[in-house]
Amino acid sequence: MALLDQIQKDMVTAMKAKDEARLSTVRMIKTALKKQEVDSMKPLDEAAELAILSTLVKQRRESIDMFRNGGRTELADKEEAELKLIEAYMPAAPSDDEIDAAIAAAMAETGATTAKQMGLVMKAVQAKLAGKRIEGKVLSEKVKAKLG
Repeated sequence: MALLDQIQKDMVTAMKAKDEARLSTVRMIKTALKKQEVDSMKPLDEAAELAILSTLVKQRRESIDMFRNGGRTELADKEEAELKLIEAYMPAAPSDDEIDAAIAAAMAETGATTAKQMGLVMKAVQAKLAGKRIEGKVLSEKVKAKLG
């Protein structure tokens, strides 16, 4: 089932249940997806949908950090609830073993041995883990640890 179809069904369910928080988040996701679809003037593929959801997740994480640092816990809690709902639409994150195997394969493939070649390894690992949800910061730290 296409992501937009699933979101539409979830929106109807949230409306019937009068769940305002869930409804608001689902509407926000749908709006972001539809905006990209209209801007690109073609239907979204799975990679584009994942990229949009990843952007929304990153925005929520940054907002949570800022609200916590600013002492606004009620807003941080709201953002965390939205983050959990957005992550529910994303594919499962790869395990540590999968990430380590992809890094090792990418290093062998690119011949990288120093931290200066980190960009090459990062690109290769992201290509190997395409379609899986992985945070760039986590991946970067793991690659850096392996290289240097």
